[in-house]
Amino acid sequence: MENKMSGKDLVQKTLVLIKPDSVKRGLIGEIISRFEKVGLKIVALKMVKLDKKTAEEFYYSDENWLATVGSKTLTRYREMGLDPKKEFNTDDPKEIGKIIRQWLIDFITSAPIVAIVLEGVNSIEEVRKLVGSTEPLKAPPGTIRGDYAHMSIAYANWNKIVLRNVVHASENEKDAMREIFVIFKLEEIYNYTRNIEEVIY
Repeated sequence: MENKMSGKDLVQKTLVLIKPDSVKRGLIGEIISRFEKVGLKIVALKMVKLDKKTAEEFYYSDENWLATVGSKTLTRYREMGLDPKKEFNTDDPKEIGKIIRQWLIDFITSAPIVAIVLEGVNSIEEVRKLVGSTEPLKAPPGTIRGDYAHMSIAYANWNKIVLRNVVHASENEKDAMREIFVIFKLEEIYNYTRNIEEVIY
């Protein structure tokens, strides 16, 4: 039997974190408005200061994740003609991933963040398009990171700090579901109808 997908299967939920740098800069309203203007629906929203345990759960230490993060950093270093061993004392992707994960945990717990669950058609892909490249230096104008940040991976690593890139956005559906329930309880996520849904769905 043919497995047919319905339009409702394309309506997804995704997580966005407005990071400490954005909260301190007063960008909360501006960033949220970007998502609302394209028709994405806020179904959960709160300001919270993550503790270390929650942050460690959020930035999980799966070996594949660590290797991916480290490999991206190594690739960017090679593109810029830099030697990662000078900054990290290693060129092992997993070890670099561990260092970056600790920077991420230290930063995300340093001050309040705003956590948002957004719902919409292909919302995961839509949000990542609006947010722009992970590295603000490469994010085009018009994206959130392209408009509100400019830091490079190399600069962040030289200074032993996490990349200041304004927001976090879930990368795929599996990550979105895991990340949402690290931050939110089920009863904090609402199901309601907006009066514009007839023209956006």
